[in-house]
Amino acid sequence: MRQVVIENPIINSPFSEPRRHFKFDDEGITDQITETRRVSSYFIPIAQPKKKGSAQQSFEAWTADRIEENRTVNYIRQRVNLWREGGYPDVTRVTARLLQHWKNADRNRRLFFCQIEALETVIYITEVAKKYGDTVIENDLRRFNEDANPDLFRIACKMATGSGKTVVMAMMIAWQALNKLANPQDARFSDTFLVVTPGITIRDRLRVLLPSDPQNYYEAMEIIPADLKSEMGKIKIVITNYHAFKRREKLGAGKVTKSILGDGDGSAFIESEGEMVRRVCRGLGNKKNLIVINDEAHHCYRRRIGGEEVALSGDEKRESEKREEEARIWISGIEAVKRKIGVKTVYDLSATPFFLRGSGYSEGTLFPWVVSDFSLIDAIECGIVKVPRVPVADDSMQGEMPTYRELWYRIRDDLPKKGRGTNAVTGEPKLPYVFSVHGYSRP
Repeated sequence: MRQVVIENPIINSPFSEPRRHFKFDDEGITDQITETRRVSSYFIPIAQPKKKGSAQQSFEAWTADRIEENRTVNYIRQRVNLWREGGYPDVTRVTARLLQHWKNADRNRRLFFCQIEALETVIYITEVAKKYGDTVIENDLRRFNEDANPDLFRIACKMATGSGKTVVMAMMIAWQALNKLANPQDARFSDTFLVVTPGITIRDRLRVLLPSDPQNYYEAMEIIPADLKSEMGKIKIVITNYHAFKRREKLGAGKVTKSILGDGDGSAFIESEGEMVRRVCRGLGNKKNLIVINDEAHHCYRRRIGGEEVALSGDEKRESEKREEEARIWISGIEAVKRKIGVKTVYDLSATPFFLRGSGYSEGTLFPWVVSDFSLIDAIECGIVKVPRVPVADDSMQGEMPTYRELWYRIRDDLPKKGRGTNAVTGEPKLPYVFSVHGYSRP
């Protein structure tokens, strides 16, 4: 495989639609620039055929990738482009004002094109598509969801890590809530939100979605016009991690006690589905038909019954079962919320909305309900995320061997000798200069 060095990968503005991209060929990325936006597609790994009687028959090496075009994304992108160029007709007054506010070039905090495009896409699907005769979009989405999420209507936006997904969540909440408050009878919108995350750390980071938070994004990122700020105090938002959907024990009791007083399986001592939903959603009051926003939504899926079966090794199988159980808790919890208080739409945000190995789907398959795509390579070409620097040569020599071949001997004396697992490490780290990239020494 030939070596390609791209000195400056930033070829587009972060504030306008990408107009150029680096071309891919059969060997990977090239330094050739094509004067169009990159078509949305993804790579599906192809396993090397196993040799009969091979001692390493269980080992699979990924030798190639098959490029699969995201036909749904590319069709919707084309329709949204036409609607954008036409000046955003056929939207509510509130939506029109928000779009104008978000695209104002005189803002103190300009929004990225990819952030606005994600909202344009869900707005088009919700408010405009049917008026333009684009019923095929919703019909396809309902068909995709019927296969994978029969009790839910999910729409996913694929956005590279670092491109501002939290800002997009704030924009979604503002768009939905302000429309609902302006017209309470409009069934397309809601002013009640359940934001679900994969962990406590992310949940705490998303506190900026609460209008009451001092650093809330509605003000800090200028998501809403100044005269509408007071309206945001009327909405209901609960931010939780998916673990909250796991039904808890209501009181402690021994196994024998549970067997005598219960029905043998201990279910009498565990929350009912309704009790779990009331606990998770208690901050929403008596609100119904809420909007669910899944952060890192690739963790939320239901295993396909009768789908692809893949032979997994011991560790792979345990890891797959762990992921499947976590995913089951997450999606089952949302389904329970819908049964008890109603869910209008589920918006998924993820940089990697792909099915994993062992999910019953082909590994690397994109969630079919993805409607917009701004990939990592797009984000790099627009200068939105940090540019990765890859060592292409290691010519740092000390003695007879390249430095990188003897790293351990060069750093071991500066590492803690005892108590590494329990004692705090103090002082400044001492990192040796071990290789050079394009003539610059890197630690």
